[in-house]
Amino acid sequence: MIVDGKAIAESIYAETRALVLACPHPPVLAAITCNPNFETRKYLELKKTKAARVGITLRVIELPETATTDEAVSCIKAVVHQVDGVVVQLPFPAHVDRETILAAVPVEKDPDGFSYGKSEKACLPPVVGAMAEIARTHGITFENKNVVVLGEGRLVGKPVAFYLRQVGAKVTVLTEADTSPHFVLKAAEVIISGIGAPHFVTKDMVKEGIVVFDAGTSEDGGLVVGDVRPDVAHQAALFTPVPGGIGPITIAILLRNLVNLVQR
Repeated sequence: MIVDGKAIAESIYAETRALVLACPHPPVLAAITCNPNFETRKYLELKKTKAARVGITLRVIELPETATTDEAVSCIKAVVHQVDGVVVQLPFPAHVDRETILAAVPVEKDPDGFSYGKSEKACLPPVVGAMAEIARTHGITFENKNVVVLGEGRLVGKPVAFYLRQVGAKVTVLTEADTSPHFVLKAAEVIISGIGAPHFVTKDMVKEGIVVFDAGTSEDGGLVVGDVRPDVAHQAALFTPVPGGIGPITIAILLRNLVNLVQR
């Protein structure tokens, strides 16, 4: 089964549009970016278009490349009282402390769920929410499953591993320091990857009937590709392609998270 992320996203947009109509006011989301490159600008335009479809206004606030950590935090603190949610659109320049600016977004205004695992009020981060939505749609359960998470990054690995443990999975996290990934992956029932290494996982690493959630994206030969080779899909019970799998769902989850924050 190859997952159609766009179809799942469309159902979430329809649900979110109905929720927006029941809100006390049209929700407003602020996206704070710093010296955005071409890819970031395109992604923000996509977010703005998707937000408008469901009745949400996305305001983009662009900081100069010279902005300091303190200036970024001050911007967040000034904006947060004017909107229903704030997203910090990474990446920021290296001289800006990422953790400090993310921590400046209050949990009640954070549709990205950066406080997930630290606060019970936090939203499910969009990648985690997308994975959970795919699992629900296709009848996949994680309880007592041997799940391998590739990477322990802030956006995928850490929140995914936390979520899986919460729902009763047996979780193993593999990092770059691990020297025997083939052995661990071969025993997995579910693999979730977010390392951004083109086609790192190959058919010989996994067993028949594997469930694959590929949340890694990178460029290879001018194309956007995932961490898992596409031909792994032939022996997978469920496979999320890149592009077209988890990616389209994350924006839909982000917008639904915002509406849920408004309703709270």
